[in-house]
Amino acid sequence: MKNQLDISDKSKISMPIANLFMVVALVASSVFGYSSLTNRITTLETSDQLMQSDLLKKAEQTPKNLELFMLIEELYKQSDKHQELLDKNIHTQVKLDHIAIQLDKALNDIEELKDKVRNNGNSH
Repeated sequence: MKNQLDISDKSKISMPIANLFMVVALVASSVFGYSSLTNRITTLETSDQLMQSDLLKKAEQTPKNLELFMLIEELYKQSDKHQELLDKNIHTQVKLDHIAIQLDKALNDIEELKDKVRNNGNSH
């Protein structure tokens, strides 16, 4: 039992002071590094949770938003119908203009025929 280690409150340890400072500095830097790392991870997790919370809030659609989207969709449908009617009216207007030109020509031709008939009636 010669190799048995006796440790008591009166035991003495001999160590150079430089080594003691190195051990204390190593322990202090380890504790500081661990607390900094833990603080950084906590900050990142908190900001991630806040960002996800904000995104979820923005993604939610309230009934007012849904109503506005429905109104906008209805307005688009109505404007499409109006555009179709406008296109048809433009086509109709072109036809009416063409018919008006033909009618003016026909009236001129009728007047010329009337003049010829009048001239033929006067020559007898």
